[in-house]
Amino acid sequence: MSTLVRAASLTNYVAVARQCGLDPWRLLREAGLPVSATEDPDLRIAVESVRHLLEHSAALSGVEAFALLMAEGRRVSNLGVLGMLMREEPTVRHALLSIMAYGRTHNEALFQRIEESQGIAVVHADLLLNSPGVAHQAIELVVAVAIKTVRFFVGADWHPRRICFMHGAPIDVSVHRRVLGQTPEFGSDFNGFVCTSTDLDTPIASADPVVASYIRQQVQSRQQATLTVADEVRQIVLVLLPRGRNTVDQVARLMGITRRTLHRHLAAEGQVFNELVLSVRRELVSRYLQQPSRSLGEMAQLLGFADLSSFSRWHRQQFGATASQRGGPR
Repeated sequence: MSTLVRAASLTNYVAVARQCGLDPWRLLREAGLPVSATEDPDLRIAVESVRHLLEHSAALSGVEAFALLMAEGRRVSNLGVLGMLMREEPTVRHALLSIMAYGRTHNEALFQRIEESQGIAVVHADLLLNSPGVAHQAIELVVAVAIKTVRFFVGADWHPRRICFMHGAPIDVSVHRRVLGQTPEFGSDFNGFVCTSTDLDTPIASADPVVASYIRQQVQSRQQATLTVADEVRQIVLVLLPRGRNTVDQVARLMGITRRTLHRHLAAEGQVFNELVLSVRRELVSRYLQQPSRSLGEMAQLLGFADLSSFSRWHRQQFGATASQRGGPR
């Protein structure tokens, strides 16, 4: 079954494609997407098709920041009912928590999580796609929209402390600087941005708790894709892997349940914890192998392995070849 996203994810695609000398209609057809996807923002389309479209468009045009050009004109309203709810939340923190709770009504592959410590907040904004392949464009679009959303509420002059991408740096970062307002850090250990807890506590002037309650009911009634326990486990594992803390006990603790309860919930969904960790590792290693600057040692650490030899053995078992053979010299 395909993972779906609202066609609003293609907002500005036609204009940017034409600007870059491409035929948007032909590329849409080649990606298996209907032309109506550019006209009906609530149409549900396959996330994988959108990922393919954005990567293919960037490659054909030679514009490495293709998706960021799409993000440049995005507004909170592009998120539909979810964007309406965010406008009525009391603070930026509550608005981001709304995305965490109901973001799958907009994009079933969307992953967002906030980690805070000593007044610093790390906002993870990523995609879990359940399949290997490059997703630089889609991920940059997700992060850019998250930053523009916070900036809409905090103020046009707001800048995060850091903007981070796991993939390597493009040759030209001028579009990144213009759209994001600063130069991102590439080759990082997560996708997202860093800000202060004070930023998240910024009140939203348009907030109305009565309207928020009403819209929340509407969002809940429309929520077709409920976050399963397995989905939540995959999201937490994505955060914990680089720290080598991706154990079932750690995940269960963060979910506020016991290890036995976690296993029971997963079994009810026909899932096994170790298999979920494996699926996340397989997806991530495929991304990392597309980054020539990423060493095998870095990959081993980001995937939660104790050392390079453990990673190498795992990779050969999974893919029948070494990482160097699949991705080239390291």
